[in-house]
Amino acid sequence: AVRARIFEPFYTTQAVGKGTGLGLSVAFDIVEKKHGGRIEVDSTVDRGSSFQVFLPRQPRAALAFTEGQK
Repeated sequence: AVRARIFEPFYTTQAVGKGTGLGLSVAFDIVEKKHGGRIEVDSTVDRGSSFQVFLPRQPRAALAFTEGQK
């Protein structure tokens, strides 16, 4: 249930006053929405989580520009 919500703004599992719940939301926005990349999550209860960030080799704007030049 937690994993399905981790990229939502203001969602946190930390105690009140210990976090804003914005870190992963901002990361998702930058990586996936702005750059066309993706974030993969591997998580095990009581052990922790790891995140892999994948970005395209060229930014979207550069791809659109070079495609228009053909």
